[in-house]
Amino acid sequence: MPKPTKGPRLGGGPAHERLLLANLAAALFTHESIQTTETKAKRLRPLAERLITFAKRGDLHARRRVLAVITDKGVVHKLFTEIAPQVEDREGGYTRITKTGYRKGDNAPMAVIELVLEPVVKKPSAKKAAAAKAAEKPAAKPAKDAPAEDATVEEAPVEEAAVEAEPAEVDAPAETAPAADEAPAEDDAK
Repeated sequence: MPKPTKGPRLGGGPAHERLLLANLAAALFTHESIQTTETKAKRLRPLAERLITFAKRGDLHARRRVLAVITDKGVVHKLFTEIAPQVEDREGGYTRITKTGYRKGDNAPMAVIELVLEPVVKKPSAKKAAAAKAAEKPAAKPAKDAPAEDATVEEAPVEEAAVEAEPAEVDAPAETAPAADEAPAEDDAK
């Protein structure tokens, strides 16, 4: 008989694993951040995200589905009234797992799993970005005509700067620089 392919088992059996994950989820919703082993955090993430998705729906059936997993009504109330409105704009990724090192006693890899409650910064959609670029292009065409007029204005200061620079070069000892260049050239010729 083939072995079933599934993740690592937590606890003794399936019922114990369900209870363990339900307690971890209740602690996560109560404290908004808990420290546990990496394996438990990885197994908790899909359950917690599914429960938050139910809480975002907010109807009676969703509340009863969450109550089937988490039996503490206070935790479910906090999930529906406080956490769900904070993640309403977020489309997923309600939790974050951060590795924190190894436990002192048995060297088990530890992690912190926390709720991501920061507000979402939405990027403009591709259609809106294309519309914004199209709106900028007509504004850019008159700007191309304007630099032609500005070019004549800009040329005058450049010429003045060149005129000012020429007397400064005349005052500098120009003969010493070419002499230094000629000396290595004569050495190369020999």
